[in-house]
Amino acid sequence: MIEATPDNTIARVKAETLIESLDWLRQFHDKVIVVKFGGNAMVDQELTKAFAQDVAYLRYVGIKPVVVHGGGPQITARLAELGIQSEFRGGMRVTDEQSIPVIRDVLRNQIGKELAELIEQAGASAQVLSGEDANLFKAIRVQAETEKGPVDIGLVGEVRSVNPRAVLGALEKSVVPVISSIAPTVDGDVLNVNADLAAAALAVALGAEKLMVLTDVQGLYSDWPNKKSLISSITADELRELLPKLESGMIPKMQACLQAVEGGVPKAHIIDGRTPHSILLEVFTKSGVGTQVTG
Repeated sequence: MIEATPDNTIARVKAETLIESLDWLRQFHDKVIVVKFGGNAMVDQELTKAFAQDVAYLRYVGIKPVVVHGGGPQITARLAELGIQSEFRGGMRVTDEQSIPVIRDVLRNQIGKELAELIEQAGASAQVLSGEDANLFKAIRVQAETEKGPVDIGLVGEVRSVNPRAVLGALEKSVVPVISSIAPTVDGDVLNVNADLAAAALAVALGAEKLMVLTDVQGLYSDWPNKKSLISSITADELRELLPKLESGMIPKMQACLQAVEGGVPKAHIIDGRTPHSILLEVFTKSGVGTQVTG
């Protein structure tokens, strides 16, 4: 009889964890999972590294991860360095012709490049893309909704059509696409688009198995800030009814989840990006983390 020791107890737990993941590996093998990267995971170096490791792991076990990212904090910092003041209306950044090239550069050449490098350091190939590449996204300008009604916010839009050719090409080569949320209009104007909704539109176009949206809270609360009102699972109908009552910062994330499941994605998830390896916890454990939205 082998005497139990801390070492073999830990080994047994690791083995049980691997066995638990087997059903999920079967379910998601060769399937596309779209992840919207943001929140604290984007500005904390260790969390970003853990996220990149999760993405590389998914790729190596036969899943096809696609990453879509924004970059609010980094954009604000770069604009401040250039003496450009950031203005927000209705929770959305006012974007003019002076700031759009800065936003484009930060998203693609700073955030996208650094994230792709971390994914490659973790062992998987990655490719930096934006909504401008190969007509990936086409967007329309939108206004911000405020208590006083709609207001103009400049070169800001939402994705209205997706041509996933470039993303599919990367996936066929076992490469992880890392996509920034910039998109042209049909007239050629470049817009700063909401990354949550862009990720949802892409998930629908790719026929993804899941959409996962990282945020800075544990999940969706029915009565924020009451921590006991955390919702582990909600249907699209229930979410549609709850949506007008949510805090403004959570609305686009939940709209993205709703848009995804209404477009045919089986499940969408809000995940706490403050938890290291939250992607793996969601995909490979029975309990998962955060809030799940189903059709």
